[in-house]
Amino acid sequence: MNAVKSKDLVNIKKKLIRFFSWSFLLVLLSVAGCSCPYSFTGASIPAHLKTLAIPYASDQSGSGEPMLSQNFTNTLTRKFTDDNSFIITDKTKSDAVLECAIVGISDNPSAITTGEQVQARRLTITVQVSYKDLKMKKSIFDRQFSNYEDYPASSGQAGRNAAIDSAIEKITEDILLETVSGW
Repeated sequence: MNAVKSKDLVNIKKKLIRFFSWSFLLVLLSVAGCSCPYSFTGASIPAHLKTLAIPYASDQSGSGEPMLSQNFTNTLTRKFTDDNSFIITDKTKSDAVLECAIVGISDNPSAITTGEQVQARRLTITVQVSYKDLKMKKSIFDRQFSNYEDYPASSGQAGRNAAIDSAIEKITEDILLETVSGW
């Protein structure tokens, strides 16, 4: 009697495994073969947008920080190139444009010791970004992005420069994510 029950259980398990395997395969093929454009990367860029222009970012911060605009523009362009969501091109040949202006950079104390000594500083960069669909002649978004990096006050200019680079990395990542998946 026990041999019959265990044999039935084995058959039921085999049937369930076969059923779920076929079901999974069917769902996978449906998603892969359907005419709906689904991307497993989370990106949902409209099909008509294939090229993007990223003009040189203007520095309206008044900080006088050398190379700030160039470093920001290069980092943003590299992020989009690495992501492969768009082909980066000049504005005359592009389907969309991402215009950026660095509107603020602040460097304030973020941690103070009991003796009122500045232990750490927070460098914050704010960028105004305008993303436009040139084919449909419409604005996709126009908003500010802001991000920061803390650095030890004792690290001086080298720490400040590293904080600028890190804040640029963070803010350009935010811009990339909003551009490719913020639809």
